[in-house]
Amino acid sequence: MPLPGLIRIIRPANALVSGATAILAYFIATGTIIPQTLFLFSAVLLITGGGNTINDVYDAAIDAINRPDRPIPSGELNKTTASWYALLLFTGGIVLTFFTNPICLFIAVFNSIVLFLYARSLKGSMVVGNVTVAYLSGSIFIFGGALAGIDGIIITLPLAGITLFGTLAREILKDAEDIDGDAAGGVRTLPMAIGIQKSGQIATILVIVAVIASFIPVLWWGLPYLVGITIIDIAILGSVYKTIRCSTPACIRDLETTTHLKYIMYGALLVFLVASGIEILMPMN
Repeated sequence: MPLPGLIRIIRPANALVSGATAILAYFIATGTIIPQTLFLFSAVLLITGGGNTINDVYDAAIDAINRPDRPIPSGELNKTTASWYALLLFTGGIVLTFFTNPICLFIAVFNSIVLFLYARSLKGSMVVGNVTVAYLSGSIFIFGGALAGIDGIIITLPLAGITLFGTLAREILKDAEDIDGDAAGGVRTLPMAIGIQKSGQIATILVIVAVIASFIPVLWWGLPYLVGITIIDIAILGSVYKTIRCSTPACIRDLETTTHLKYIMYGALLVFLVASGIEILMPMN
């Protein structure tokens, strides 16, 4: 049993953070943690893992150029094994949401279908693939809030929006990094159509929108959140703005902006957690 490959292909760090984000979303929406949040965490972990796995199945040719160390191109797993594994992960995640509520179940089924379609065909659709990934990232907040019903969804919508725009910027820059491999794999991306420099400009605009949206929660989280999110906003703007000068994929890769954005967004999650905790302990009203 190729256990190391089965673990690596789900991108465990990404899947774990996604699961934890669902719990955080519920905590933000309600100020509490209940046993059912374990089902949220596990469902998101499995479905995210399934999405990452099926994506690697369909990306095998591209990864052979861009990321030859991934489990399938490196020979750790074959595509058949990975495909069945993805189905198992999706099924497990959906089954777990039967222990939550109908809204969460619907989101789990819908997102599983979207993840499959993204891997099979949407990724090759210019912009649509990027928007799909951004939606999936933002929807984790909605999924977590949904355990608390419609009110929970409303509370987590601004955070979903922030995540959507930030992720969309990162996805465009990732495509800019991977132009050579994507071209070899027959994938048509936005940076191929408009160039590296304009892609950096669009990513910067999207980040500015995310930054503007990030100030909405100040209304209910107050000064502690404002201080924390301002630091995050400065970091994300500084990181993405540098890409405007780039005209080649190598330049984007050398800046490591997509990696920086990933960790900055993890920092934003920490700010959300701390600010919501402070609000519970010392409410503004």
